[in-house]
Amino acid sequence: MSATAAENPASPARHPQRWLILGVIVLAQLTVMLDNTVLSVAIPSLTRELHATTADIQWMINAYSLVQSGLLLTAGNAADRYGRKKLLIAGLALFGIGSLVAGFAQSSGQLIAARAGMGVGGALLITTTLAVVVQIFDDTERVKAIGIWSTVNSLGFAAGPLIGGAVLDHFWWGAIFLINIPVAVMALIAVATLVPESKSKQGERPDLLGALLSTIGMTAVVYAIISGPEHGWTSGQVLLPACAGLLVLGLFVGWELRVPYPMLDMHFFRDQRFVGAVAGVVLVAFGMAGSLFLLTQHLQFVLGYGPLDAGLRTAPLAVAVVVLNLSGIGPRLIGKLGTPGAIAAGMTLVSAGLGAIAVLGAHGYGGMLIGLVVMGTGIALSMPAMANAIMSAIPPEKAGVGAGINGTLAEFGNGLGVAVLGAVLNSRFAALIPAAVGAASLPAALAAAESDVERLRISDAFASGLETSQLVGAVAVLVGGLLAALLLRRADRAGRAGEPDSPSAVPGGAA
Repeated sequence: MSATAAENPASPARHPQRWLILGVIVLAQLTVMLDNTVLSVAIPSLTRELHATTADIQWMINAYSLVQSGLLLTAGNAADRYGRKKLLIAGLALFGIGSLVAGFAQSSGQLIAARAGMGVGGALLITTTLAVVVQIFDDTERVKAIGIWSTVNSLGFAAGPLIGGAVLDHFWWGAIFLINIPVAVMALIAVATLVPESKSKQGERPDLLGALLSTIGMTAVVYAIISGPEHGWTSGQVLLPACAGLLVLGLFVGWELRVPYPMLDMHFFRDQRFVGAVAGVVLVAFGMAGSLFLLTQHLQFVLGYGPLDAGLRTAPLAVAVVVLNLSGIGPRLIGKLGTPGAIAAGMTLVSAGLGAIAVLGAHGYGGMLIGLVVMGTGIALSMPAMANAIMSAIPPEKAGVGAGINGTLAEFGNGLGVAVLGAVLNSRFAALIPAAVGAASLPAALAAAESDVERLRISDAFASGLETSQLVGAVAVLVGGLLAALLLRRADRAGRAGEPDSPSAVPGGAA
């Protein structure tokens, strides 16, 4: 496929090796998604070996997702202008280098910095992989290809604890990053050999100020959420960064409305289908990331499982996603329900799964298993439908920007889920543990406990905090799902009535 052909994404020619190319780029995408959650099972090891606090752990996780979310839109713009293949190669190289540095980090600060560097490479990978999918598949195959891409995303996200647990069972914690390197090298060679170059004929300048404002704004807001339980929600250490972050995000919106080449075209928000998909992506990621962050700690700290056993016990979520989508059951259900119906049903199931984990899984694994399977079923329905809805609402020549928007929302939801549900857990835990312990984390509290009775009270307090935080996540996901479905349904009706509310969509985008 020539670069010229690839420059016309509205009706791409069928590349003879398109399915092999899809396999290559989802392999690259898999490594990025694994690193969203692979660190979660290493929390006890990091707490012991790097003397990491709860806030350190949250920043090790959030540094990666926040840097990605701040740079995804700029990366998408750059890919559209300079070439998606070039930036895909650059992303793989940066991600591999960051993984090497993270694997040999000697302190919490070094690991946080390395994770932030990996986030830069991850931003380039997330935008270019989905953009390439849109470029090389025509209208008849694009929805199926996006479904496979989305399934691999969910698989990588959910399989992180399992793979991390298997590695930690035999090696030290740094090995969970070093396993990325051979995958990145293989993907780099395959991309250079197979993936065609493509870019927009009319490239746009990267919005560097927009990227800076969005990164600063989101980082400040999430920092305030993480710091709330420790410093108090009304303290200056929390209110100052929260207000500053909201102010900077307001400036970001104002800048995007004025700049000739915006990182995020605010006019997209006039499309109700786009707004509905936006709400859905953020809140599904919110519930899934926050849930896994809490569950892996509960399985190890409270129920006493090792890293591998804890990872294995989160695997049913990933298995449900893969079985439903790769068997074709998920796509068929999406076709029958339509995009709004699939998102409503899927997010209701995600919410129900979180609720089941909260109510049934507080003191044993059986309830968690039910909740994880229900969550996986919901994710298999909702995530491909939402990704396709977003890409359908974006002009084809802005495929990189569309991928950047989708990735930004997911990454922001990931970081926000860990921060908000982690803050709810910490607040409830701090309110319930004995005042004599006064520890800032569960391991510290257990270590300071002077009797088995006190340790039992501490574990019960943590379980209570887990239940509260999961219920908060369940409510947020349910409300978001119903809102997303309502907006998508209204957009569909407006489109059928010939109103200019809904732009032309990729077939299947609003089935």
